Amino acid sequence: MYNSLVKGWLIPLLMLYQSNALCQQLPDAKPNILIILTDDQGYHDVSYYGTKDIRTPHIDELCKAGMRFDNFYSNSPVCAPTRASLMTGRYPDFVGVPGLIRSHPEDNWGFLDPKAITLPQKLKESGYNTAHIGKWNLGLESPNLPNEKGFDLFHGWLEDMMEDYEAHTRFGKNYMRLNENEIDPVGHATDLFSKWARDYIHSQVNVAAPFFLYLAYNAPHFPVQPPTEWKEKVQNRDPSLPAKRADLIALIEHMDDGIGSVIQALKESGQYENTLIIFSSDNGGHLPDMANNGDLRDGKQSMYEGGLRVPTFVTWPGQITAGSSTSEINLTMDIFPTLMELTATPISSKIEGRSFLRTLLGSKNLSEERELYFVRREGGLKYGGKAYHALRLGNWKLLQNSPTQPMELYNLEIDPQESKNVIEENPEVYEKLNKVLMRHIQEGGRVPWQKPTL
Repeated sequence: MYNSLVKGWLIPLLMLYQSNALCQQLPDAKPNILIILTDDQGYHDVSYYGTKDIRTPHIDELCKAGMRFDNFYSNSPVCAPTRASLMTGRYPDFVGVPGLIRSHPEDNWGFLDPKAITLPQKLKESGYNTAHIGKWNLGLESPNLPNEKGFDLFHGWLEDMMEDYEAHTRFGKNYMRLNENEIDPVGHATDLFSKWARDYIHSQVNVAAPFFLYLAYNAPHFPVQPPTEWKEKVQNRDPSLPAKRADLIALIEHMDDGIGSVIQALKESGQYENTLIIFSSDNGGHLPDMANNGDLRDGKQSMYEGGLRVPTFVTWPGQITAGSSTSEINLTMDIFPTLMELTATPISSKIEGRSFLRTLLGSKNLSEERELYFVRREGGLKYGGKAYHALRLGNWKLLQNSPTQPMELYNLEIDPQESKNVIEENPEVYEKLNKVLMRHIQEGGRVPWQKPTL
C-alpha cells in the first residue's frame, strides 16, 4: 500500500518537474511543423535500414539528422483509421473510423465524429497557419472536409486510393481539390504533391506565424505506377529484380526525390533550421506488391507486426540529437500530444495518445506500461463487415487476424517474428489480455461509424 501511495504522488511530481525542465530546453519561438506521411511504405523499404535493393538518400539524410524510432506502430493495418488517430490523438474507432472511409456507402466503414478535435484545429489555437497537401481520406463531404477540420489550405486528394497516378480518379470520379473546389491538374500525383508543398513553404517566408504542413503522399500505395524514367533507372541498375519489386522501388525512389525537393525548399527559404519534421507511414507494406517489412511477419491489412510497424523518425536541427535512435514503443496517435506539449497547447479533449517529447529531447519518458489497441473493420467475403483486433501489453500480444480466425498469443520479447502461438500454454495471460481488449472494443462501440441519416 505504501508503494502505491508513493507512486500516486511521486510520478505526477516527477512529470511536472520534467515538464518544467523541458520548457527551459525549448526555444522561445515555436517551430514550423512538417509531417510527411507515406502510404503503405514497408518497415524496411528505406535504405537507412541497410536494405540493399532500394535507394532513399533524401529520407536517409533526414533520418540521420534526427532520431529514428525502431518500434513505432501505426494505429491500424490500413490507412483511414491511422489517419484518424494522427489527426485526433485517439484510437480510431473512438472517433468513428474503425475502417476505410469510401465513396460507396455499401463499402464504407468509417465516419469521423464531427465533434472530434483535430490537430490543425488545436495548432491554430496556438497561432499556426495550417495546410494539408495530399491524401485526406477522412471525409468526402461536409462536415468532415479538411477546411472544416482546421486546415487553412487543402490541396490534394479526398478519397482513399487513386486508380491512376496520372488521371487522378477513383470509380471514374475526380477527387482532387483545391480547398472545396474540384481541380484537374496535369502530372503524376507524387510530383504534384511535392510541388504544392514547395509552393506552400515558399509562401510562408517572412510570415510572422509558424506553419503546420501535413504532406500525405498516396505513394507507394497500389496501383504501383512509377514514372517510366524512374522504372528504367531501377531496372538498369539491377536487371535481376522481379518486375513487381522494381516497380515498387521506383515508386518509392521517385517519392524520395520529391521529399528531397521539399526539404531543399525549406533550406533555400531559410526555414529548415526552425522546422520539426516527422516522417512515418500509415501502415505496413503491401506484400502482393513485394514490399519489404524486414523480418516482421506479414504486411498491410494484418495484425501481425508487419502490418503495424512502420519506418519513422523525427528531425529538428539543434534540438534533437542527430544520429540518435530509440527502441521506445510509440503509435501514430502519440504525435498529437507530442505536438501539443511542444507548442504548449492545452489539450481540451480526451485522448489516448502519449507525448514522446521527452524522448525526442534526450530524456527517458517517465511513463508506465500501457495497453496498445489496434482495430480494423472491413467488408467483402473475407471480413463480412466485421472488425478484428490486436492488443499489446508489455511483451505480450493478443490478436485475431481476421473475424473468422481464432485468437493468437505471442511473446514478442522471445518471439518477435510471431512464429509460435502460445495461447494454450498461457491461459491466464490470454484471459487478462482478452478482458482488456473487450473493454476497448466496448468503448469503441459507443461511437457511430456510419454517417447519420437525416
